[in-house]
Parts: sequence; C-alpha cells; structure tokens
Amino acid sequence: MSKKLEDCVTTIPDFPKPGIMFRDITTIISDPEGFKMAVDQLCDMVKGMDIDIVVGSESRGFIFGAPVAYALGKGFVMARKKGKLPRETISETYDLEYGSATLEMHKDSIRPGMKVFLVDDLVATGGTTAAIIKMVERLGGKVVKIGFVMELAGFDAKNKALKGYDVESLISYPGN
Repeated sequence: MSKKLEDCVTTIPDFPKPGIMFRDITTIISDPEGFKMAVDQLCDMVKGMDIDIVVGSESRGFIFGAPVAYALGKGFVMARKKGKLPRETISETYDLEYGSATLEMHKDSIRPGMKVFLVDDLVATGGTTAAIIKMVERLGGKVVKIGFVMELAGFDAKNKALKGYDVESLISYPGN
C-alpha cells in the first residue's frame, strides 16, 4: 500500500486543551516524501488553469506556497503580519478567537487582472484567507483557486467565509 499524505500528519490528543485533537502539519514538512506529495498535489489543483501568481500567508503558507510557485514557474507574494514588509503596503484586519490580527501585502505585488492561486497550510474559520482575498481584490486581482493542505471541516469555511470561491483541501478532518 502506498503512502498517503494523511499518514504524514501527527495527531496530538488534548492539545492545547482537553478534547482538542491537534493535527500537526510540521510532520508533513519534515518528511521528504510527505512534503513533496503536498507540494505536488497543491500544484495539481491548478493544472490546466491560467494563473499568474501564488500568494501565501505568514508563516506556513510561505512554506507551501513558495515551492508551489517555483514548481509552476510563477512568482510568489507574501501576506505578512503588520510591520514586516519594507515597501508601501495595504492591510486588512480580521477577527481571531481572542482579538484581531492584521495582514499586509506590498501595494505593487498584485496588478489589476492578475489571476491568483492562494495557498496556505490550514483552514479553520477562513478568516485569514478572507482577509487576503480582500487585499488581492482591492489591488485588482482575482482569486481563481484557494488550496489548503488541511481543512478542519467542522468550521465550514467553504460555505461561510470563503463561499463563492474555488476552495480545495488535500486533507479534511471532521470537527473543529
């Protein structure tokens, strides 16, 4: 039987609190075969699609998005935490479980009409991704595909925060 991407995920029960089944994606990254599978499968999501650029969010979105961009022969744009980018930026603030966070992108990173493949490691509520979509669209880009390595399906981000977008996950876990 051949290895599946799910085989590379380590589940830690009761972390960070009792009742939570924490899915550790770092074990995909540290496994050469698992990391290659994840990058290859993310690339397969956009096979035959016309995309111009890959966008990834800080920080694990960089880990998966950059090699995807490289493999596709596309550029890579970083959506970073506030204050980390050196040139003129746009920003978007979004809600977290406790409080809020702000992401930024360089103002010149997306040009009008660019077709964007947004890549990240994990989707739960979809708040981070929705913030990035807003920035891409404010800059005139169009998100044509959103790819995640892992999805916590209980949050139903596909039908809530990301409704109307082409969203795909390599691995889906029930619950939240």
